[in-house]
Amino acid sequence: MISDLGLLASRLALGLSLASHGAQKAYGWFEGPGPEGAAGFMHSLGLRPGETYAAAASYNEIVSGLLIALGLGGPLGPAGVVSNMIVAAETVHRPNGFYAAKGGIEVPFLYAAAAMALASAGYGDFSVDHLFGLDESLDSNFFKALAFAGGVTAAYLILGRRDTSPPEGTLATPTIKGEHDGQPAGSPSSPATT
Repeated sequence: MISDLGLLASRLALGLSLASHGAQKAYGWFEGPGPEGAAGFMHSLGLRPGETYAAAASYNEIVSGLLIALGLGGPLGPAGVVSNMIVAAETVHRPNGFYAAKGGIEVPFLYAAAAMALASAGYGDFSVDHLFGLDESLDSNFFKALAFAGGVTAAYLILGRRDTSPPEGTLATPTIKGEHDGQPAGSPSSPATT
């Protein structure tokens, strides 16, 4: 019973955190950017059309998060999380190293690891899967492997479609105006790194 309560607490923490991040993007809730802001951000990352990728990321987080929180669908929710976090880590966080303080991959890495741990452990007795007797059939290693293979494949298909050319009307490398005109932002002698 204690381990089932631990799984429930973990599911609620992970699932509701992810669903709220999706709601920030999809609806502008919880001080989020809303669909227009999320679409602009996706577009700036080379995920174009930004509206499509923003909606996909938003609803992936909402649906995956709710599946995890409810304990429904076995590894499907965690596989969706892993897919989203691979894309987030690669497009946003990887250039910044590992630690979250510098905007690195730490947070998406921890979300993905927590999702994989829950999928491996199962959702426990306090889950919709258990209530309807689905946990045994969804807990097979084959189904888990299939779900995660699908999630990883989806992430890399998205990344493969990424357009890394700068959006129209922008410079290829951001520059800083003033004393260091023409030097790329973040270069050793620019003010952005001091």
